[in-house]
Amino acid sequence: MSAPDRYAVIGNPVAHSKSPDIHALFAMQTHQNMRYQHLLAPLDGFEATVMQFVAEGGKGLNVTVPFKLEAFKLATSLTPRAQAAGAVNTLKFEEGIIIGDNTDGKGLMVDIVENAGYPVAGARVLLLGAGGAARGVIQPLLALRPARLMIANRSVDNARELADFFSSAGKVDVSAYAALQEPFDIIINATSAGLSNEMPPVPAAVFRPSALALDMVYGDRPTPFLDFAATHGAVVRDGFGMLVEQAAESFFLWRGVRPATEPVFSALRPQAA
Repeated sequence: MSAPDRYAVIGNPVAHSKSPDIHALFAMQTHQNMRYQHLLAPLDGFEATVMQFVAEGGKGLNVTVPFKLEAFKLATSLTPRAQAAGAVNTLKFEEGIIIGDNTDGKGLMVDIVENAGYPVAGARVLLLGAGGAARGVIQPLLALRPARLMIANRSVDNARELADFFSSAGKVDVSAYAALQEPFDIIINATSAGLSNEMPPVPAAVFRPSALALDMVYGDRPTPFLDFAATHGAVVRDGFGMLVEQAAESFFLWRGVRPATEPVFSALRPQAA
């Protein structure tokens, strides 16, 4: 058998990522000859780390915090959804071309609507944060026609910049955290605060009874955001479902085969909850 094709998840930090486990199961399920690893890049060395990976024969990368905007700039060819997001979470290396895609939005929508059972259409949605993770999901959210989409961020100017960027796709409201005083149906934490056991200063008033509170971060225990949301009546969900669904999209881009996600949830969810 020929040597397996190489893939990895690149980030800083990155050791916590379950992506290698997920893609190993996808590869086994679909009979693909590939291996997938963690790849830690220095904060000031993303491009150099990527290019070394390519030089060593790497075929593709998933990109996690804090490099999604740098990946967008590095790509020489962008998919329409990456162009719309202004951020890249998937790179494919093909005949000297660096293809940049963004599968975060698709993964999040599938997890919210199909896996969690919360319709986005007609819902009031609050998105916390204005970085690369938030950029990747705004257009997919707007495409499902929520009743309202609001971005809250420490810097209102950054939130407004994002809202203006997506103005052609739909209306996006902005707010400072402290000014939030109304309830929402779906609250999505797109900040990386949970990675450092912190949370954005979101008021309890945003959680209506049985609202869905989803943190894009996942780990061995609930993030402070999810703990806070649960104490105020929300149904909580971490980012593992989104991770699996966006990984399936990345896998399809790389291999041309779409894996089933349910067996991966069954295999890995107990150790990722």
